[in-house]
Amino acid sequence: MKGSRRIAIWVLAAVGLVASATSLFTHYKLLADPGYTSFCDINAAVSCQAAYLSPYGSFMGRPVALFGVAWFGFVLVLAFIDTIAAVALRDGVLPYLRLSSIAAAASVLYLAFAAFIVLNVVCLLCLITYVAVLGLLGASTMGVPMKQIASLPRHLVFDARAILRRPMAAAALLLFMSGAALALVLFPSESALGAAAVEQTTQAPPRTSVDERTELEQVYRTLPRYTVPVTSDGAVVVVVKFADLQCPPCRALYFGLRPVLAKYQQRFPGAVKFVSKDFPLEPECNPGVPRAIHPAACEAAAAVRLAGAHGKSEMLEEWFYGHQGSMSPAAVREAARVVGGVTPEEFERGYARAIGQVRADAGLAWLLTVSQTPTFFVNGRKLPSIRPEDVDLAIEIELRRAGLLKPAQAPAVPHALR
Repeated sequence: MKGSRRIAIWVLAAVGLVASATSLFTHYKLLADPGYTSFCDINAAVSCQAAYLSPYGSFMGRPVALFGVAWFGFVLVLAFIDTIAAVALRDGVLPYLRLSSIAAAASVLYLAFAAFIVLNVVCLLCLITYVAVLGLLGASTMGVPMKQIASLPRHLVFDARAILRRPMAAAALLLFMSGAALALVLFPSESALGAAAVEQTTQAPPRTSVDERTELEQVYRTLPRYTVPVTSDGAVVVVVKFADLQCPPCRALYFGLRPVLAKYQQRFPGAVKFVSKDFPLEPECNPGVPRAIHPAACEAAAAVRLAGAHGKSEMLEEWFYGHQGSMSPAAVREAARVVGGVTPEEFERGYARAIGQVRADAGLAWLLTVSQTPTFFVNGRKLPSIRPEDVDLAIEIELRRAGLLKPAQAPAVPHALR
């Protein structure tokens, strides 16, 4: 290869690898840490989270970015073989790069269509990888006849022997193949990461000092108080949650808050009321959402409401949170039948009414400036954090305000409200 082409390939592959690795880390954190916000989530239209947590963000249960890391690593190995190891392949490395670039370009064009057209969102890290892939396709295409690609099967044995004769080239290729295989096998699946997040949020929160608790309370008291039209039914603390049944952070908070709510229900029966409202990230039942981030969220919200007629709404809600990875409109309807006792006829007959109720929840959420899921209001104060320990602290403060809980009784635990 000429020097300018070599430099272009090295630079494009390195940029693509860094962007893909950053995407992989961000996707991992979004799944593993319910409170994580990525640096590239700028607004509703420019959001990595919307792309990563959509159905197009994963393949075979693994983040798409993992495959990007593997491909850009392969390109760098080809560049190493050609430049540093100086292996004399029959037609050089360009035919291999061109063939793999065609497949990679087809993949990124599909993902770009999904992001820009279907989801109507821009993912900056994804955009960088798209440019890197298309740039590598161009660099490997110029001056390389198609017949060289057609002859690759005949030259494969010769090229393999040439690589094996150079220890550095053989070591680089073996190291890449072993690392890529291990990464694809050992990298945790989305379901495993979700389960780990649930376990993390259900662990007892760490204790804080008196000074830290005082500071946390000061932060909480500065939060604006909204008028949330929910009846208290005699409770002194009303917790209102806006959630999406397909949202991974909502899943973690659903399970993570169980011990918190059970604690107060046991110690102060009837004093804390918890209300769950719908804010699905799907335009069908939430017109304020520009694109369908969770394409089964509306059906799931409607199904839970319909299951209430059979006394199984909580059971179905838990099932949805526990099976987010396999949720689709068809799977939701089947779960409504099997778990919620809602027959297909009941689903069709009551769907419009249930969707209307979901839309009402979403409309209220927009009035209360809700823009993400989950969002919590405790006696009207909108919490800026989505961790169980922060909801715990807010409930504790309100109970002390009402005189039901003395400072000595307070469970000393929560993280900072940020």
